Amino acid sequence: MKESKQTIKKLALATVGMFAFAFLLVPIYDVFCEITGLNGKIEGPSTLSSVNTEEVDKREMLIQFVTHNNEAMPWTFTSETSQLRITTGVQQSVMFVFENKTSEDMVGQVIPSVSPGRGAEYFHKTECFCFEQQKLLAGERVELPVVFIVDPNIPLDIGSLSLGYTLFDITDQLSENQIAAL
Repeated sequence: MKESKQTIKKLALATVGMFAFAFLLVPIYDVFCEITGLNGKIEGPSTLSSVNTEEVDKREMLIQFVTHNNEAMPWTFTSETSQLRITTGVQQSVMFVFENKTSEDMVGQVIPSVSPGRGAEYFHKTECFCFEQQKLLAGERVELPVVFIVDPNIPLDIGSLSLGYTLFDITDQLSENQIAAL
């Protein structure tokens, strides 16, 4: 009887521990990403204030572009260049190529990130295919731009940024009416 009570206490404690861990997983992940500089989150379209664009301490930086398809996405997805040397505070544009190599119409969604993560707040995209879902007809190929400005006030210890995109197939998640509206 005594052993049963101890076992029940241990199981209850383990259950509480698992729930606590699951509850804390997202904040722990956010802290991990902040410390390591991984998975910088990018919001929707943004602009730089006139104060930032008139900043005199502009400098050169290297921006790297990384494209990746989710394993279930059969499209070809690449950038016109793998890296670009830019001047902060100056608007830049890079083209990305999408090609639906299947015999069916599909819809894709791109999820962006910036590394190091703390550089994300200084990376301002004013135009990006990642703000919308992309419908491509069977065999269709399109080139879409990303227009951005890197804030001149980006910390000096950040010498380069990597802009990463992962492309997902979301066709099955949308209704026929939603797909037709794209």
